[in-house]
Amino acid sequence: MKPEELLSADWIARLNRLTLSTGQRVRGTRQGRRRSRELGASLEFADYREYSPGDDVRRFDWSVYGRTGRKVVRQYLDEQELQVTLYLDVSQSMAFADEGEPSKLLHAARLAASIGYMTLAAYDRLGVYRVDERIGDGMPLLRGRPATHRLLEFLAASEAGGRGDLAEAFKDRARLPKLPGMTWIFSDCWTERGEEELEEAVARLQAARQEVVLVQVLTRGEIQPRLSGDLKLIDAELGTFKEAALTGRLIEAYEQEFTAYRGRLAEFCARRGVAYVLAPVDVPLRETVLGTMRELGLVR
Repeated sequence: MKPEELLSADWIARLNRLTLSTGQRVRGTRQGRRRSRELGASLEFADYREYSPGDDVRRFDWSVYGRTGRKVVRQYLDEQELQVTLYLDVSQSMAFADEGEPSKLLHAARLAASIGYMTLAAYDRLGVYRVDERIGDGMPLLRGRPATHRLLEFLAASEAGGRGDLAEAFKDRARLPKLPGMTWIFSDCWTERGEEELEEAVARLQAARQEVVLVQVLTRGEIQPRLSGDLKLIDAELGTFKEAALTGRLIEAYEQEFTAYRGRLAEFCARRGVAYVLAPVDVPLRETVLGTMRELGLVR
């Protein structure tokens, strides 16, 4: 894929009016634009307190002193950065695409680029990794709009290959975020052990003090298959195959099992406090970000 395939100019203009919404106020290591629990040096007024010798005289409120004789200084909310970490699934199954549609990997990279751009535009810290059965080397932490080209080049260089095993991958503590923050996983969630494997990965991220968002990227054919006849079904990652006659009854059974799997996935996410987003490839990027993600309170 090419960097210019990930974010168009008009979409960037729209993203400039959006920001990520997180349930936690985070105190980072550098000044940012997010409100923390601490009082500091932003421009948003918080409260007054009595003046004490040694206080910054620039915060002394002469108007209050003139009206009441009280010696007080102004306090402001400390706006600090949020650390956002993106994990892009690059296992072989992500290469799949319906005819005339982008691959799951390309669609996931576009979503990751959108979330990443909003992070950079807010001067928050951004980490990006590729993941299959292990977490690959990521980029040095990015910050600010000028780093957008590095984000896009990194995502565009992603290639699908290898076997997906998120539970195994997230055992690598060195690749987990070091500071509390917000972590996004972009994956088709096709795993050998289903939601059990995903839950193990999420548990490790939450132990690292992360607010987790799971974005499941699927083709329409995986959600509502329209195949028929005698076919050889090949596992994209294991290389095993099974010959099957795809009748209406078999398709119906698949759809029932898929619905049940999605239900279990959504249930475990709700139980663990994880935001879950289904992002079909044939649904426009704008609809997923401005619709689903906004409704879930992930962007505003």
